[in-house]
Amino acid sequence: MSKWNKPTKLQLHSFVASMPIISILLNFILFHDRLFHDISIWLVSFPLIIVFGTGSWRGHVFIGNYIKHRFPELKQTKKRILIQAFCLLPFMSFSVTVIFFVYDVFHILGYEFSRSDFQQGLIVGFCVNLIFETLYEADYVLDRYKESVEEKQHMQQLSAFHEFDVLKNQVNPHFLFNCFNTLSSLISEDKKKAEKFLNELSKVYRYLLRNNEDGLSTVDNEIRFIRSYYQLLQTRHGEAVQLNLEIDRRYDSYMLPSLTLQLLIENVVKHNVLSKNKPLVIDIFTTAGNKLVVNNNLQRRTVKAPSNRVGLENIKAKYDLLKQPGFQVMEDEKNYTVVLPLIWNNNGEKKRAVLTEAKQFDMNNNSLLK
Repeated sequence: MSKWNKPTKLQLHSFVASMPIISILLNFILFHDRLFHDISIWLVSFPLIIVFGTGSWRGHVFIGNYIKHRFPELKQTKKRILIQAFCLLPFMSFSVTVIFFVYDVFHILGYEFSRSDFQQGLIVGFCVNLIFETLYEADYVLDRYKESVEEKQHMQQLSAFHEFDVLKNQVNPHFLFNCFNTLSSLISEDKKKAEKFLNELSKVYRYLLRNNEDGLSTVDNEIRFIRSYYQLLQTRHGEAVQLNLEIDRRYDSYMLPSLTLQLLIENVVKHNVLSKNKPLVIDIFTTAGNKLVVNNNLQRRTVKAPSNRVGLENIKAKYDLLKQPGFQVMEDEKNYTVVLPLIWNNNGEKKRAVLTEAKQFDMNNNSLLK
């Protein structure tokens, strides 16, 4: 049986609740005051009307749901209602006519046809149809509206995934390109340092590829990565750059966009002067309110380094796509500070699940296009 041919819960429950009342009304029209003192009406005619009513209701469900199946869109509501009225009113009239015809032909409980009875039956049938078809249509429109909202949200999630994936893919080539530039410089300056840097780079990049896959990473993983990344910086710059970490362990399972800290530190090193006499000091610490703060002393380069604007804009865009407020950038004469909101693990898992679902959907579509 087709799905549209099955009555909905609302259709079924409304029929069960209303049919006894409809049967009483029709029996009162057929037999008037006899209904209140003739037990045979309750034993014979009452269940017989329910049988007729069940058949009529089933026909209405078939016709009404078929029309909804053929014209399912919200923009087709007016057309759908007109077609239902054109089809269901004649069917209702036919059903009432059958009841009065059978009762008259077979003289059920002595009934004889009366025009006024028939007209009253048609009025009852019309009112019942008007009430319930309006209820069914309103329920259908509401369901379609909810579906359209869910589809819109799903499309927004897919769009967010594509944007998030683009931002994420900007990071890996950017990071690798900068590391190769550093390695190239070290080869000409100090081959032993270059060899050490290359060994560290292989470890760091392997870790980077593994942890950047989902787009979100735990604070614990990010801090571990930063410790490894700091080894690369020390190989290149020695004591000219210093890193201080004060991370409350209760935030270890919280989440943030992968490689956020690496991007921030890379920008700090890129735009500030590094000197053994006046080292660049980077402090990373957690604060109340689920915040991770990255702060450095300002010692701006006289000549600005070229920028491809991957850093802060990349991070801010990721937080915007994750609908996570609280990202801040603050600067005064001595310090440059970035505040990162940490995502509670359950919330982070949910956001990651959204991105994963969208990614899987996208992969399935791509496989169909091949």
